[in-house]
Amino acid sequence: MAITSARQFGFGLETEYLLVEADSFRPLWHHDLKFDVLNAALESIRVGDLPVLDGLELEAPHRKLMAYVVEGYHVPDPDLNPTDLKPKGIEIRTPVCSSIGECLACLQTLHARLQGSLADLGLQAVSISHHPTECHFEGPQNKRRHDFWQWAIQAMLTYGPDVNVSLPPRLTERLNLADLHAKVNYYAPALTALTLASPIYRGGLWNIRGRIGKSIRTYRRSVIAPAIEVHLNEAGRLEYKTFESSTHVADFHAYFLLWLELLLDEGLLGRASEQSRIYDLGAVARDGLDVETVGERAAEVLGRAPDILARHGFDAKPLALFSRRLSSGRLPADDMISSFEQEPSIPPLLRRLTRLVPEDRAELLEPVASAAP
Repeated sequence: MAITSARQFGFGLETEYLLVEADSFRPLWHHDLKFDVLNAALESIRVGDLPVLDGLELEAPHRKLMAYVVEGYHVPDPDLNPTDLKPKGIEIRTPVCSSIGECLACLQTLHARLQGSLADLGLQAVSISHHPTECHFEGPQNKRRHDFWQWAIQAMLTYGPDVNVSLPPRLTERLNLADLHAKVNYYAPALTALTLASPIYRGGLWNIRGRIGKSIRTYRRSVIAPAIEVHLNEAGRLEYKTFESSTHVADFHAYFLLWLELLLDEGLLGRASEQSRIYDLGAVARDGLDVETVGERAAEVLGRAPDILARHGFDAKPLALFSRRLSSGRLPADDMISSFEQEPSIPPLLRRLTRLVPEDRAELLEPVASAAP
């Protein structure tokens, strides 16, 4: 019997997208894009039929609270207040939802409407974890803390999801945050390995130390970016940040379940330091599940999840997808590598990453002919 109702939890997704020209699928970046043009298109998208946007923040230079934001680098005034934004892409922010299913349905609706609005500008949104051709960005210091500034610079090149869960109040009150961080440090590299999907760098496959790496995104962001962020003053929001971009709704469902498993399972005993997490993520970015002990850590989480999640009213069946990945050792990055080796060109690859594949679809990469125009 469930000891907690799944309806007592809250769920939200933030997903970032690269923008491309709709006809050529040439990848775009801040020197091609204008904040005002993109923001006006986002403000025009209808969202009145979706859950209310309580809990989302309005961040300058945006003027309207939306389920979308222009993502990029904030240009500061002398007091570090943002005056403009250099766009890197678009972010979808779902409303806070009372179930995973509702959140995923919102994501699909918001994604479809975003693509329709972008089409009017001759653009499309692509789900990819690192810019496929750009590799370096510099900007004036826009954060008081140096490490936050360096993170903002690095984030101009990477794209990915933030998975947000709010626990029931009685579970939030029991959280030991220092222990949660140590638990995430131990297990995050293994769970991230199951999602790796960015082997493309500077227009080709990412080569490192004589082999093709599986995730330039994880390799570059792991040193400076946090694995999780805790926002207890925002209805107890707990944000997980190391998973990679995906075109599949099934992946996002699994992301929620894995984060819930880490939050809820007191029997996961592995603990590690931030330094160990950074080291392990760097190794995982190169070699995926072949890194020492990573497969064992992933198997522990996946093996314990069905019982733990069921106690709180969640069905763990969507994690079967990741169990198959662990068993086969084949990751989304491997499918992208195979596709690029067959056709070594960026636009065809990006064309296949414009659709959001419903949860009942099993294919790993959509055929070019069936991708969004």
